[in-house]
Amino acid sequence: MSHLKQAGTFSLGDRSVNRMGYGAMQLAGPGVFGPPKDHAAAVAVLRAALEAGVNHIDTSDFYGPHVTNRIIREALHPYAEDLVIVTKVGALRGDDASWNPAQSPAELEQAVHDNLRNLGLDVLDVVNLRIMGDVHAPSEGSIEPQFSALATLQQKGLIRHLGLSNATLTQVAEAQRIASVVCVQNQFNLAHREDDALVDALARRGIAYVPFFPLGGFSPLQSQTLSDVAARLGVTPMQVALAWLLARAPNILLIPGTSSLGHLLENLAVAELQLDQNVMAELGSIGKG
Repeated sequence: MSHLKQAGTFSLGDRSVNRMGYGAMQLAGPGVFGPPKDHAAAVAVLRAALEAGVNHIDTSDFYGPHVTNRIIREALHPYAEDLVIVTKVGALRGDDASWNPAQSPAELEQAVHDNLRNLGLDVLDVVNLRIMGDVHAPSEGSIEPQFSALATLQQKGLIRHLGLSNATLTQVAEAQRIASVVCVQNQFNLAHREDDALVDALARRGIAYVPFFPLGGFSPLQSQTLSDVAARLGVTPMQVALAWLLARAPNILLIPGTSSLGHLLENLAVAELQLDQNVMAELGSIGKG
C-alpha cells in the first residue's frame, strides 16, 4: 500500500523515510518492562507495519530491556533495504523498572554494542543520545562528553547518523559542532507545545523533528475541541491529533506506537487525512490555554 506516501517523506541523514513511521516502545510489557503479553501479536504488528509501507522504526535496547529489539529482529530480519531503524542510548533499566542515566563513554559504547547484537546489525542507522536532564522535559547542560563518545563510535563505523532526544536548541548547536545531527526527538503534541520554536528552527536546518508521546503518552490528550473536530471529520480524536502534527511542519516524522493491529492501521490511515487552515487554527488554540 502506497497511501503512506500521501503524508510525504523527509530525510534522516542520507536516507529518505515516509513521515508516518512506527514506535516500538509498546511492544514490551507494562511500563515498557518485561516481555509483551502476546508475543505473536507483537511480531504480527511489526510485519503489518512494513507491509503497509512503514520504513522508519524507532526503538531502544532499554525498552524491556532488550525486548523490543529482539522482537524486531525476529519479525523483520533480514531487513528490507529501505528500512531505517533508529535507536537511542543513554539510560539503563533497574530491576525495579526504573529509568537510570547511563551516560559515561563506556556505558554508551556498551549500549551501542547491545543494540547491534540484539537487532542483528553490523552498523546502526541512527543513534539518538537520550539526554537525562529531566524525565520528559529538556534541561540545559553540556552534552559534549556524551556526544563526543558517540561521534567516536560513528567514526569507527558502528553508527551511520547521530541524533538527540530530550534536547534544547543550545544542546543541538553544541552537538553540531562535534558531528552532524539528523534528528531531534522530544515530547511534543497538541497540548504540549513548548518546542514550537525548536520545530521551526530545525525545519530551517533540514533536521527531522520526531515527537515522542504524540498522543500524550501516559496522560492521553483530552480536549473538547479535539473531540468536536474529530466528530465533524468522522475520525477519532487521536487521528486528528496525529494529522495536526503532520500538518504542523514538514520536518515532523511520526512514530506512534501500538501493540494492536487495529490501532496500527488506524494510525497509518492518518497519512490520508488532510486538515484545512480553519481546522488547524481551531486545533492550534488547544495548547495555548
